[in-house]
Amino acid sequence: MKFSEFNLHDDLMKGIGSAGYETCTPVQEQVLTMGLDGSDLYVQSQTGTGKTCAFLTLLIQQLLSKPELAGKKALIMVPTRELAVQVEEEARTLASGTTLKAASFYGGVGYERQKQVLKAGVDILVGTPGRVIDLQESGDMDLSNVAFLVVDEADRMFDMGFYPDLRTLIKVLPEVNARQTMLFSATLNTYVKNLAWEYTNEAKEITIEPEHVTIEEIDQLLLHVSSDEKVKLLVGILQKEKPDSVIIFCNTKRSCEVIAKRLKINGIESEFIIGDLPQSKRLQVLESFKRGSLTCLVATDVAARGIDVDDLAMVVNYDLPNEAENYVHRIGRTARAGKSGKAYTFCSEQDVYNLPAIERYIGNPIPASMPTDDMIGEDKSDGMYIKTGRYDDEDRGRGHRDDRRGGRDGRGRDGDRRDRRRDDRKRDNRGERRGDNRRDYKKRDEQVQDLSGLSFDERMKIYKEKYASESTAAAAKAPKANGKGNGKGKNGQNRKPQQAPKKAAPVKETAKPAPQKKGSAGILGIIQKFFGGKKK
Repeated sequence: MKFSEFNLHDDLMKGIGSAGYETCTPVQEQVLTMGLDGSDLYVQSQTGTGKTCAFLTLLIQQLLSKPELAGKKALIMVPTRELAVQVEEEARTLASGTTLKAASFYGGVGYERQKQVLKAGVDILVGTPGRVIDLQESGDMDLSNVAFLVVDEADRMFDMGFYPDLRTLIKVLPEVNARQTMLFSATLNTYVKNLAWEYTNEAKEITIEPEHVTIEEIDQLLLHVSSDEKVKLLVGILQKEKPDSVIIFCNTKRSCEVIAKRLKINGIESEFIIGDLPQSKRLQVLESFKRGSLTCLVATDVAARGIDVDDLAMVVNYDLPNEAENYVHRIGRTARAGKSGKAYTFCSEQDVYNLPAIERYIGNPIPASMPTDDMIGEDKSDGMYIKTGRYDDEDRGRGHRDDRRGGRDGRGRDGDRRDRRRDDRKRDNRGERRGDNRRDYKKRDEQVQDLSGLSFDERMKIYKEKYASESTAAAAKAPKANGKGNGKGKNGQNRKPQQAPKKAAPVKETAKPAPQKKGSAGILGIIQKFFGGKKK
């Protein structure tokens, strides 16, 4: 069924045309068919089925076509800032022919810019729970006139511990009969069912069966590499294999530009494509890549949409994707039409947290190993400062005063801990070296073992033991609330008063790390040697 068959508003159809959409996906067709009358919806649908376009098209149509909704707003709740930015970009495209304004609100960046955006007026609010609660409680975000509530990836919200925050937010919204509520989830778990029962009004249920993506023909290899050795590994692989075409996926816009420029310094001609590029530049880069005059392209998941190259030889996941489904979508761009393809995935100490969900999603552990000596190249850009454009993710972790006050986002909710790890990479890009990055690869190669030979539980036990020790060390360095001092933080800023800590409970025996299974100590030693070994 085509979008034109739904008799949508002319201004909305302009945005749909700008996005290049013509025929509805199953979830888009059913959401529009069952939701245009104002009914609440509960949709079971995987990422990648077109659900973002589905709920955005529905709520934009309602805001444009119903006079009684003039001045009303839509609130879209998502679990991660990456998804918030992705939904915001899609909303801006679909609403490009209208006067509706969309913006995203998430932690890890300063409050002031987001407050200014709210003062200017926003019709479609996209946000993560912690930051939205902060802005609502401070009076900067008015949720009293919200006519649409969308909870996207509800199951992931609950897995990440956002259930109490969601309940807090929903209680300050207009009553259930005064708004249209849509819940989107990949699975039917108890929390999602309870939320649907408690906060929707006779919601219609839509179930979209996930598409099966075959990845058996793809030669996959996951390489465990420290974050400061990623560029050397990438350069070494590209120089050794010289693929006819390769797409390198990064999770942020800034990383895409940095990696593309570092590759150029190393004599590898490459371009990057992100949502912020002018349309003319994007078209030029895409045309060069499809034509074959450009062999190396660095891209984000969002910007890579629409790239269709039949003979793509290689995909490199420079960063593990935050969404498990995106791993399949990324590597599935190669090995098309019965052809074989190769996919390298870099897994550093900052990426490993995304690995369990990916391996659960594909149903198997990814074949894994450590890089061999001949895979490591010389990085001529090592230590150089790479100047880039100004992106949303560039402001993260700069120590904004508001984020240091101890609010939700300052405590690490909404993924801020992951961003602090990203900041370490940013310092490297500014030339602030964290010590000697050189490794004795020959000595390490003698200890290389195939990590895919371990079970999933054994591999995750290794990761948890490794990073649990880092968390303990970080906690030991944190300032204690013991009532001492002058009550002021860095630069003389007033700190919020803290209650005296309760007497610590005795440590139970169960808190001790479980004994290792036979044969796992050698692997743990390799990973500790490879990822650790440096005093911070």
